[in-house]
Amino acid sequence: MGASFDAVEDNAAFHAANGFPYPLWSDLDRELALYYGAATSDTQAMAARITVVLDAEGCLLKTYDSVSPATHPQQVLDDLPGLLGG
Repeated sequence: MGASFDAVEDNAAFHAANGFPYPLWSDLDRELALYYGAATSDTQAMAARITVVLDAEGCLLKTYDSVSPATHPQQVLDDLPGLLGG
C-alpha cells in the first residue's frame, strides 16, 4: 500500500493512471507519516520515500529508510522470506 499527503481524489487519479496493484492512502493529517517516520512535522510538504513492512496483525517487521525506486521492489521481494520466516 502507498500513502501520500495528496487528496483522495488526486490519489485515485494517480492510482488509475499508473495501474498500481495496491491501494493508495491519503494521509492528509500526516498521522501515518509521523508515526512511521516518513515525516518529521505535520506541516511537511512531502513524505520521505520509505517502506515499512507489516505482518498480517500490523506488527512492524522492517523499515527501509532509504528507497531507490529502480531497485527497491526486488530488495523487498528478496527480504520477504526471511521476514516472514519462510
